[in-house]
Amino acid sequence: MSEDKPRLLDGIKGPADVKALAAADLPRLAQEIRDEIISVTAVRGGHVGPNLGVVELSIALHRVFDTPADSFVFDVAHQGYVHKLLTGRGGDFFGRLRQSGGASGFLCRSESDHDSFGAGHAGTALSAALGMATARDLKGTNEHVVAVCGDAAFTCGITLEALNNVVSSTKRLIVVLNDNQWSIARNVGAMAKYLNRLSTSTTYNRIHHDLEKFFTGLPHGHEMNQLWVKWKRETKDFFVNSSLFEKFGLRYIGPIDGHNLDELQKNLEFAKQCDVPVLIHVMTVKGKGLEAALNSPEKFHGVGAFDPITGDSLRPKPGTPPAYQEQFGNAMVRFAKADPRVVGITAAMPSGTGLSRLAAELPRQFFDVGIAEEHAVLFAAGMATRGMRPVCAIYSTFLQRSYDQIVHDVALQNLPVTFCMDRAGLSPNDGPTHHGLFDLAYLRCVPNVTLMQPKDEDELVDMLHTGIELGTPAFIRYPRGPGTGVRVKDQPQKLEIGHAEVLREGSNIMLWALGPMVREALAIAERLKAEENLSVGVVNARFVRPLDRTLLLSQATVVPLIVTLEDHVLTGGFGSAVLEALQEADCAAAVERIGWPDRFVEHGSSVEVLRAAHGMSPGEMHRRVLERWRKLSAERVEADV
Repeated sequence: MSEDKPRLLDGIKGPADVKALAAADLPRLAQEIRDEIISVTAVRGGHVGPNLGVVELSIALHRVFDTPADSFVFDVAHQGYVHKLLTGRGGDFFGRLRQSGGASGFLCRSESDHDSFGAGHAGTALSAALGMATARDLKGTNEHVVAVCGDAAFTCGITLEALNNVVSSTKRLIVVLNDNQWSIARNVGAMAKYLNRLSTSTTYNRIHHDLEKFFTGLPHGHEMNQLWVKWKRETKDFFVNSSLFEKFGLRYIGPIDGHNLDELQKNLEFAKQCDVPVLIHVMTVKGKGLEAALNSPEKFHGVGAFDPITGDSLRPKPGTPPAYQEQFGNAMVRFAKADPRVVGITAAMPSGTGLSRLAAELPRQFFDVGIAEEHAVLFAAGMATRGMRPVCAIYSTFLQRSYDQIVHDVALQNLPVTFCMDRAGLSPNDGPTHHGLFDLAYLRCVPNVTLMQPKDEDELVDMLHTGIELGTPAFIRYPRGPGTGVRVKDQPQKLEIGHAEVLREGSNIMLWALGPMVREALAIAERLKAEENLSVGVVNARFVRPLDRTLLLSQATVVPLIVTLEDHVLTGGFGSAVLEALQEADCAAAVERIGWPDRFVEHGSSVEVLRAAHGMSPGEMHRRVLERWRKLSAERVEADV
């Protein structure tokens, strides 16, 4: 490409500009999009592989359909970068991808009218698109609805539930099955094997294509072909096997090359004219255009900053401690080797959770169930009834999907399943769909549950050991990213359930902190001592359920102010548990709660940036504690007078 030749991408301000391009220019546009995605994500990180794989598909969709009148519903939406670039969100806005004030890493209705449905978790597209199509039918309008689903979405129960309802709900829906054989890790299970057979069956596709061509070439051929399709489905594939999707009533087209723009457009145009639900099976290559992503598709599903030439991840700052999930993974290998009852279970996140080492060293004690969190929890419950000690490693935000199974199948039966909830707190670049800010509230109300959070990685290992040995449901939450750098003991300590740890005594204020807020509390206590000569104590709460009520009440009767600090929403969280305990004991101690506000927290450049934006920076937390102390002191003086 000539150096002085302007980029086509710079002229794309919306879908109309995509349509206006000559067909001969589209490969050049596709390459410019790939270059832009690689350039931006090399600095900002992000979902590289999924987006590089859908460049041609996204261009074809915008060539054939008309958003925002027509709706594209992207499953998970981590493959939406191309869509953003084609709908006027390029330039500096895309250049600040996943940063404060920049483009979200997922689709977001508040970001653009072209984003018809927000997402962030897998398996949601087909149900949402079906709802949109049904609403369209009820209103009598004619717009198109297209669900773009990865093959991994079909391992989600909710997708199969939607598939079962398509033909009973609408006559017009287009489903694009983007088949790249990967979710985050390689897809597992029977559905992955089935799609692979379908995509490689040349006989199946040739026979179906030839029969359709034969019927449609006859007088009244369209009607005859419709009768053939119906008859074949109802006679249980007497001559030619139907695809699974045809058994659900969708017309199946494919598989087709997902990087051939001409083929994509022709098939999408055909689907646009169909009066029955259609599924187009598109074969794509995850990471196309970046050799490192092709060689390491799991790593480049979602990656931090990297060298765009070599693909090497940029090294963390010298002295950065190992991540919590790495220490968890190491501990799981130790415990599983020592006790064959211990098994690790994950939902398509072996590397993200730290269980990849267990998978490599003890494969018989490792299970990846795919993107199926509900099944993961029930599967663990079943194992627990037969004497096993399963450990479910699932991100906090994803564990929300299996709440019914947690309540009815694990807790109600009081089964010994340990849940390790990575990403508790913020996942800053990913935003509200990935922040783990609600788990304390949705878990502490469940009977039989032990709920804890460590102050550091050594205590995490102690809690994992405690949970496995407990014999009842245990939940451990911990943040994303590096630990504190403490050394993990050679032999873990079994913690006494419901007992907090006093790290510093105090007579004026007691700071009850949870998890990473313990370090913040210690810093606040030191500053208040140095600047205000206040005696401030710090408690590492450890347990949210059961709460250490004995210690809390003993302090609340002699210390004027209790302050709670948590990396969780205030509503229903740790501070609420403290208030409830004091109220039940008729203790009128003053309490100041510090935590996240009652709102969905946006994506941002870092944890520090988002904390500062929501009143949780170290300086703001210090100010709130001091202000509450001064107000309380003034009230006491006034009362004495």
